[in-house]
Amino acid sequence: MEQFIFLCVLILTILLQCECYKILLVSPIPGKSHEMLGNGLAKHLVNAGHEVTLITSTPNKKPIKNLTEIFVGDTLDKTSDHMGNVTKIMNKEIDVFNMNLVTSVMRRYSVMTLQHSDIQKLISDPTQHFDVVIAEWMFNELYTALRVIFDCPFIWFSTTEPFWLVLMTIDDPPNPSYNQDILSTNTPPLDFIKRVQELFCQVNGILNYYFKWNPTQKEDYEKIIVPVLKRLGKQIPSFDEVKRNVSLMLGNSHVSLGQTIRLPQNYIPIAGFHIDNNVTPLTKDLKTIMDTAKHGVIYFSMGSNLKSKQMPSEIKKGLLDIFGKLKQTVIWKFEEDLPNRPNNVHIVQWAQQHSILAHPNCVLFITHGGYLSLTETIHFGVPIIGIPVFGDQFSNMVRAVEKGYAKKVDLSYSMVEDLKVAIYDILNDSRYKKRAKELSLVYHDRPVPPGKELVHWVEHVIRTGGAIHLRSPALDVAWYKKMYLDLAAVLLSGLIILEYFLIYIFKYLLKLCSVTISKEKKRN
Repeated sequence: MEQFIFLCVLILTILLQCECYKILLVSPIPGKSHEMLGNGLAKHLVNAGHEVTLITSTPNKKPIKNLTEIFVGDTLDKTSDHMGNVTKIMNKEIDVFNMNLVTSVMRRYSVMTLQHSDIQKLISDPTQHFDVVIAEWMFNELYTALRVIFDCPFIWFSTTEPFWLVLMTIDDPPNPSYNQDILSTNTPPLDFIKRVQELFCQVNGILNYYFKWNPTQKEDYEKIIVPVLKRLGKQIPSFDEVKRNVSLMLGNSHVSLGQTIRLPQNYIPIAGFHIDNNVTPLTKDLKTIMDTAKHGVIYFSMGSNLKSKQMPSEIKKGLLDIFGKLKQTVIWKFEEDLPNRPNNVHIVQWAQQHSILAHPNCVLFITHGGYLSLTETIHFGVPIIGIPVFGDQFSNMVRAVEKGYAKKVDLSYSMVEDLKVAIYDILNDSRYKKRAKELSLVYHDRPVPPGKELVHWVEHVIRTGGAIHLRSPALDVAWYKKMYLDLAAVLLSGLIILEYFLIYIFKYLLKLCSVTISKEKKRN
């Protein structure tokens, strides 16, 4: 009887401690990688017992308990056919380093999301309540306005490595003399020329932010959010005030993948949370292919947004030629079947990437260098060859090469021969696999798994009323004060006054001397 009472008390204690919170999760950007991360966040929070409302462009096929999904994908246009067209990129028809293009696309996504009829209904409902809002940061800060609408804390989630524009949302931008931009292929230590490049890049970006990107965000805030606040009878703070009051940032990053960087206390690295601890078993066909690969498997995937079928025909033919001469089995994620394939090349339109990388026979991963692919390859300890195409994939691959577990091949019409050399280099040099395993140990050696970490910090923000104690004081200091320009002005003013004073004294003494000399002359 005593044991039964103790058990009941224990269960009640656990239930009381596991308070259920209502969470609004904003992750509407189209694309498989964004979908995986948004669903990963939702999964961990739902499994922790919370009620989650997910704004998404790709809803789950099956309903999930305690998860409400608001579909906005009917208004968000897809960018993969334009920005991810491999042939156009190879022919330089698309500028893959155009930051203004990225920011304009992301601005359009945030505006279209907030203007969606279902979202307007949600944010205009005075009975709606959330304990916290979590939104994906992607070169736009408009979602911070949801904090004011629902009168609750706000958390950013970043899908990229932390860089100056990300860190500006919660603290100061890092020093460009040893920190590179998200699109930069420079790696520390930086020589004089590279330090100048990074300084110019950051200064140019900050000027763009304050004089171009931020004014457009203010316009969107006034147009979309202010009318809602008026209807709800709420106070209307300035957009600058709204975006500064962020509790913390959950970052899809980890030191094993990126650069060692000084981070504020309200930046929490949680890379790998989207990977299930229990890997889904391979389909029967894939399992047979991988189990019977005597010399190992090379997995080739250019991600979900890039279409391999858009590659020039001579590149596809060349790749099949070099794959056919390998003793390894090749699994190529391709959108359609390829005729005249070698016997060791298998085409799959959809691949269980985690399950393939987890298989002991996977010896090499050929990828576009997206951050999720790099996270997964380190998670499972597999060396890679990267063919970067867009955005941060270039800097991702430069870091991977620097860390010693990867080779990089440029996307060009000569890539077939370059890829052939890279494949043989990695397969014949055990140092690449060894280094992947070493970094995998660093990646896994954490106090708690990333999924548990993110749940803790979300709950911590709610329990502490917004985690004000983690807020950086840098957000309340004017830029000219941070640079001590006010001190420089005082010193300069002092020097000018001193200069005038010395000139006055000099003139006075000169005049005094001339008077004395004239008096002496009169006496003589």
